[in-house]
Amino acid sequence: MTKITPEITKESIINLVNNNKREDGRALDEYRDITIETNVISKAEGSARVNLGGTQVIAGIKPQIGAPFPDTPNLGVLMTNCEMLPMADPTFEPGPPSEDSIELARVADRGIRESELVDLDKLCIEEGKHVWMLFIDLHIIDNCGNLFDAAELAIMAALKSTQLPTATVVDDEVVLDKENTIPLPINKELAMCTFVKIGDKLVLDPTLIEEEISEARLNIGVTEQGNICSMQKGGSEPLTKEEILECVHIAVSKTKELIENL
Repeated sequence: MTKITPEITKESIINLVNNNKREDGRALDEYRDITIETNVISKAEGSARVNLGGTQVIAGIKPQIGAPFPDTPNLGVLMTNCEMLPMADPTFEPGPPSEDSIELARVADRGIRESELVDLDKLCIEEGKHVWMLFIDLHIIDNCGNLFDAAELAIMAALKSTQLPTATVVDDEVVLDKENTIPLPINKELAMCTFVKIGDKLVLDPTLIEEEISEARLNIGVTEQGNICSMQKGGSEPLTKEEILECVHIAVSKTKELIENL
């Protein structure tokens, strides 16, 4: 299902943005209010709920023992999945993952993977045989725009809260001690900043209506050290080199602000 935005609404928002204003009174480079709550799922080894304005995302971490990939016998495994619940948005439909769901999961996963956020070699229990596999599940509870940034924050917070059972190998079998846990080995922190182009302006942390009328989207993953670890272009219109550099400059400065919420 595709939403149709009335032309008069579209023109009104574009005129506001071209005058450096927004419907909700924010500056073009200002985030909505952010709240983060961890350990919200009792059955998960790590979890977090993020509210970014009205957008609400829950991330859960479920580790299990498995075999490593043949080309990385000494590294743990990360897998990210996203479920867009129909109650979160009328355009979300039950059934197989949609293109939007797959893109959200892959973009969030790329930031975690390319930043080397999780120390995967420390997830190896016995090289070539047993490693920890981390299954990251994203659930979209309420879509009010900018799922990417909310999802990355939720994953980051959930990973930081994750506790792994102590694992030992006895007679080629892995024995877990759930009474004695250790924190997930994390190297660094990161956040994602999402921009959309409306008219001639770049807007940070778009609302749902701003996303619907935008011509282009850019997601930038940045570590706490200010290093860019991922980037994804969306939308039908191109961005100039100057516009991309402007987004990068803003993203690097805003990442510190986002990570403070963690």
